[in-house]
Amino acid sequence: MPADIHEIAPDLFRISTFIPEIDLAFNQFLLRDERPLLYHTGMKALFPEVRAAVAKLIDPAKLAYISFSHFEADESGALNQWLEAAPQAETVVGMIGAMVNMGDYAMRPARGLVDGETFSTGKYRLRFLATPHLPHGWDAGLLFEETRRTLFCSDLMHQNGKNAPISSNIIEGVRNSLAAYEKTPMHSYMPFGPRTEKQIDRLIELKPQTLAIMHGASFSGDGAAALRAYKDVRASLLS
Repeated sequence: MPADIHEIAPDLFRISTFIPEIDLAFNQFLLRDERPLLYHTGMKALFPEVRAAVAKLIDPAKLAYISFSHFEADESGALNQWLEAAPQAETVVGMIGAMVNMGDYAMRPARGLVDGETFSTGKYRLRFLATPHLPHGWDAGLLFEETRRTLFCSDLMHQNGKNAPISSNIIEGVRNSLAAYEKTPMHSYMPFGPRTEKQIDRLIELKPQTLAIMHGASFSGDGAAALRAYKDVRASLLS
């Protein structure tokens, strides 16, 4: 199934593959710049479709950075395929992920970032935020693109179904999806407690304008308000 491509912010493209059997979309994000960045690799099985989509936007061999939140099939499963396709690309993840997972898994050494560390793709500057166990995993972290204020959210704001590429109204879908998961073996998908609550507060303070979300529609608008609403949803369903 070909992946859909939509520009959700200037130079930022959402590449989405919907899997009807599980009613879920898997999204990757390409930041097209002097040194392009791919956020999320997708699973190995989706690599041909995702690579074909990237090739419509840039020469895949010219990828400079590959990044993701945490070690999981949809986040990093096809990492080595991408490293083969882009011989100069550098894997950029948190220090824990680089030390614990990438040294064994990745075909080339990864660059481990500490909390608050930044790097540039050319026009755009990205800041790494260490967020252990948010959305899940000791190695979890997020990227914030400071120039246009885009937060790469990974699994935060997850929505089931086939949704519009970008929306200003996603919270009801987020609530319904999280509530549905709590009634299935997928329950406890994301932890919630005082530490993760403080981490969400930190994301709110960034005042993002775009939320690039792994599953479902991305968000455009008052990102701080959306994250506050999301925190309330998590508190009501997971506390």
